[in-house]
Amino acid sequence: MSSVLPASAIPGPRRPSPGSGPARGAAPGADRHWYEGVLGWPTAPGRPLRLLTGVRFDALDVPAEAGAAALRHLGPYSPVARCGDRMLFLVAAGAAEELPGLLEWLEWGPLAPDLRALGAGGLMTAPVPPGPAPEGTRRRPDATRGTAVWLRPPGPGRRAETALPALPAVGGTGGAPDLVRLVGTVAAECHRVRLRRAGAGPDGRARARPSGHQLSGPWPSSRRPSGL
Repeated sequence: MSSVLPASAIPGPRRPSPGSGPARGAAPGADRHWYEGVLGWPTAPGRPLRLLTGVRFDALDVPAEAGAAALRHLGPYSPVARCGDRMLFLVAAGAAEELPGLLEWLEWGPLAPDLRALGAGGLMTAPVPPGPAPEGTRRRPDATRGTAVWLRPPGPGRRAETALPALPAVGGTGGAPDLVRLVGTVAAECHRVRLRRAGAGPDGRARARPSGHQLSGPWPSSRRPSGL
């Protein structure tokens, strides 16, 4: 069983590919244009720049320390951002509504209070778009000081949305990461972080599950999330 990764092990923002985002030092509206024009993601008016959740994506908001351990369970194109001591995993639109049912079915419920979801009507701080720094400057936003940055930036257009973790389609074999397994992983890591912070020691573990409990189903009909 893997242990919780220390905060220092959280990877820094990936080096952007040429042309993947607006150049730093561009006009103030360049960041908004990148989100709305390139990705097609709606933004809220005003500053600071914020993204509307519940339209093209939802977001799971977890402690950065817990989120670091879940990164390996995602596909390479699943967008992940960090802001301060929080990490945001972008998931398929509508996933926020399924979170309470998923946590209940996974038997986490009240044990994962640090796991939050942003869905319809929500806002998240827009991470600094990937892009080269102006000549003669060094661009390395410090996520630990509150600047939102992409740890795994989204790909252009619809490619980003096809990589968002979602509930598995009934009888389907979609290529998107499994939302159920992602939620189970981050809930377990959130619980481990809580135990460590409460003085349980670095080996504090999540509670054991009944041996017959399977993350992949079958879903009890009385608690099955509406998406399945």
